[in-house]
Amino acid sequence: MSDLQALHALRTRLASIIVGQETLLERLIIALLAGGHVLLEGPPRLAKTTVVHALASGLDASFQRIQFTPDLMPGDLTGSDINEPANASFRFVPGPLFHEVLLADEINRAPPKVQSALLEAMAEHQATVGGQTRKLPGLFMVLATQNPLEQSGTYPLPEAQLDRFLFQIILDYPTLDEEIEITRRARRAREGHVEADMQAVLAPAGLLALRERLNDIFIEPRLERYAVEVVAATRRPGDYLPEWKDMIQAGASPRASIALLQVAAARALLADRDYVLPEDVIELAPDILRHRLLLDFAAQAEGIDADRIIGGLIETVARP
Repeated sequence: MSDLQALHALRTRLASIIVGQETLLERLIIALLAGGHVLLEGPPRLAKTTVVHALASGLDASFQRIQFTPDLMPGDLTGSDINEPANASFRFVPGPLFHEVLLADEINRAPPKVQSALLEAMAEHQATVGGQTRKLPGLFMVLATQNPLEQSGTYPLPEAQLDRFLFQIILDYPTLDEEIEITRRARRAREGHVEADMQAVLAPAGLLALRERLNDIFIEPRLERYAVEVVAATRRPGDYLPEWKDMIQAGASPRASIALLQVAAARALLADRDYVLPEDVIELAPDILRHRLLLDFAAQAEGIDADRIIGGLIETVARP
């Protein structure tokens, strides 16, 4: 089985464990392939921890979950030097950051110093402890969750950190049929019919090799220009939608253009294509852009969210 076939097998196995959430599973596989971090936002108890743990198991990757709290310290993430009096030396004990897949639960509950340590890891794939910088694993992926329902005791994430997330995925409650299937599986688990453990189908080295293939995916120049123009339009929405000219306080940076073209190439590769289609860009643009827009108070007052603005810009910018 090739590495690409193994990646498809990983998605299939995830779908056998998680009921519904097809968009989430597709975006996670694309993020793995594109080498980016993911911000998950949705109500609690929607199996976010389960899907991330299953993802790490299917990759044969080391996994760590850490609950972010207001009393968390940077050393709780990075690890620290431990004094060993017996030989008068210090020994470094790695923290959760040195795992390949890190689930940062309720990421916005930790104070700025902790976010700074996490930002270094996300941006540079390294952690600095005691003045010494250490590299993180080649496969290092942060999947962070936010609860939109309970904002008491939270800290807004810095714009620079939000920009380091490849996707922001909005989760919702399952449909009625999906919830019925969830309850059936829960009953079978209590009766002893536990689902089989997630088996590893792809090694991290195989995934890293697949990432190299993204450079061979062809993006037609007109489509490349369209993707970049959609991102640039968020910085001057009035040129495209005059009635919304004061809705965005700050638009997406060129990093969003890079990310959008990268994930479009990843989606093409997963579809066994060596070229990107306009649909790849259009489908993924909202998840790339929504967390990178800083809306003005006027948008909030009129009940206009980022997704509505992004959708309007996608429809207005001339397609190739």
